[in-house]
Amino acid sequence: MIVGSDTSDDAAVYKLNEEIALVQTVDFFTPVVDDPYTFGQIAAANSLSDVYAMGGRPLVAMNIVCFPDCLKLEVLEQILKGGADKAVEAGALLVGGHSVKDEEPKYGLSVTGIVHPEKVLANNTARVGDYLILTKPLGLGVLNTAIKADIASKEQYDMAVKTMATLNKYAFEALDGLDISSCTDVTGFGFLGHAYEMAKGSGVSLEIYSDKIPIIEGAKEFAGKGIIPAGMYSNKNYVEDDVEVEDNVEEVMEDLLYDPQTSGGLLVAISEDDVEKALKNLSTNTDNELAVVGRVISKGDEAIYIKK
Repeated sequence: MIVGSDTSDDAAVYKLNEEIALVQTVDFFTPVVDDPYTFGQIAAANSLSDVYAMGGRPLVAMNIVCFPDCLKLEVLEQILKGGADKAVEAGALLVGGHSVKDEEPKYGLSVTGIVHPEKVLANNTARVGDYLILTKPLGLGVLNTAIKADIASKEQYDMAVKTMATLNKYAFEALDGLDISSCTDVTGFGFLGHAYEMAKGSGVSLEIYSDKIPIIEGAKEFAGKGIIPAGMYSNKNYVEDDVEVEDNVEEVMEDLLYDPQTSGGLLVAISEDDVEKALKNLSTNTDNELAVVGRVISKGDEAIYIKK
């Protein structure tokens, strides 16, 4: 076992031989949008993301379905079609799965991928001096809350869906071969929750530049009006004792750093020498908003220091 459960990493990694290690992950959740096909795409992209976060490539996936009797089977068909299309885009085979009756629909994938044992990207190997790149904007939890309340515009809805349904495959391919020390994807624990796991596991601290964080359009305004998901408060309770925030950081930006993400981007620790090449490759490979958002520093009294 190369990566197990002790570091709260994105997936397990099991070495088969000197050339191949298996990457194993599972994830599923309730609908974040009304359209079943779109929900299937988003849930699948979210599940596949863990393999990319470990430096691997997905090979085989299986459906995990919870579905109520009160919905038509055509709805389930569209959910599964969305997931299947996203698996094809990832280059993985979707080979069945398992379903159970439930009062609320839920969908996701169990995914098996492969990675070279010496090229595993874990969340506990960040190096002091590395820069931090975030490959998708934050604010998806806030925007999803606004969408559910029917107060988001069509443009905001479309941007949220596009961001969530975009595979982290393209960011992974853009960064392949560069000097990356550590990686994680930013999902339910929010940016700071996943950054905290990286800092804690690596025995370092992270310096985060709040004014450099990309935010999806509309999220900051909604958060300022109190349109915030309950998960944000859970994430804050989990991490805030290990976070130091400068007085001049906007309160709304602090909230967004705790915002739980659905199918968020990768948080990558990369050497200074490869930062510019990484940004250029990412800009070519994906049209997501991305940025250098911080730096790995020597371990201090706190795990994370947030500056303006």
